[in-house]
Amino acid sequence: MTYVSGFVTPVKSIDKDAYLKSAQQAAPIFKEFGALSQVETWGDKLPDGKVTDFKKAVQAKDDETVAFSWITWPDKQTADAAEKKMMEDPRMKEMSVPFDGKRMIFGGFQTIFEA
Repeated sequence: MTYVSGFVTPVKSIDKDAYLKSAQQAAPIFKEFGALSQVETWGDKLPDGKVTDFKKAVQAKDDETVAFSWITWPDKQTADAAEKKMMEDPRMKEMSVPFDGKRMIFGGFQTIFEA
């Protein structure tokens, strides 16, 4: 089954286009390193939770929207190898990202069911 790298990050709402541009610039690099797909989403229904929610998870401010994205890989080994390559790739180091990476949450997920 596939492996998924997931990301949740706050982005200034006025920077939506810049966020999309940075994702589009990164996509060919992810594909080069073995990604099967990349999905970028922009929050438009983010209810406030009693204990936690997407906004609280990333400490989103009033002028920010939460972006939720994921990259699908053929397997964990490919994802791990790609992560290492991305950390060393000068194209990734030169890329400007319009968000605070310190408030991004991310993780890797083993697929246990697909329909």
